[in-house]
Amino acid sequence: MTNEPEIPFRCRVLYEDERIIVVDKPHFVPTTPRGMWYRQSALIRLREHYGEPQITPAHRLDRLTAGIVVFVRDPACRGAYQMLFQNHEARKTYECLAPAAPVTRPHTGTITRLNAPAVFPLLRCSHIVKDRGRLQAYEIPGEPNARTVIELPDACGMTADTPDATALPVGLRRYVLHPVTGKTHQLRVHMSSLGLPIMGDPFYPTLKPYGPDDFSTPLQLVARRLEFTDPISGRDMCCISSIPLSR
Repeated sequence: MTNEPEIPFRCRVLYEDERIIVVDKPHFVPTTPRGMWYRQSALIRLREHYGEPQITPAHRLDRLTAGIVVFVRDPACRGAYQMLFQNHEARKTYECLAPAAPVTRPHTGTITRLNAPAVFPLLRCSHIVKDRGRLQAYEIPGEPNARTVIELPDACGMTADTPDATALPVGLRRYVLHPVTGKTHQLRVHMSSLGLPIMGDPFYPTLKPYGPDDFSTPLQLVARRLEFTDPISGRDMCCISSIPLSR
């Protein structure tokens, strides 16, 4: 594909063995070939680097979201690792930057304060729909199919895993997100629905005009920590992204 745009960021391998490869995926890099991107995707880069065309993702991360992704290199183990994620047995922790503002009541779904009367942590539940050919996912009334726990880090805005200790700009706050389910754009939709849209999001709350990627303003969302028990070895795994959140 001669017109494929160059993405000037590289995936860093955090762990590998004979079965899996765990990478820290930068913002803008697609997990798998999609649209105009093929060789720039994390999957094709790994296949070419290792010379292993059988490498397959165990799960996916949005192109605009950075953080931990697991790839399977042994075809015999592919199903075991993919089921780990399909059954929500892997524990995911995300971090984002969003406005330091009061939570607004969404038009549908529920908010449950988990440590009332404190606002956070809270559980956001709603029914999210993503239509083929439509860039934005959206919420409709109905039985919830998407659940996210949203909390604040400690008072200085840091967590034990946060790699950057820079002060945040006025009006912004760091949030820690725990997806209980895995609907498309779930975290972005849920934060936007609370009046706390993630900084740098070109989709929510308003779809911005399409244009070339602005690498200077990435979506401020990182899949910071991934924990799981390896279904083959039984080893407890904990992988942490070092990609900073910054504006």
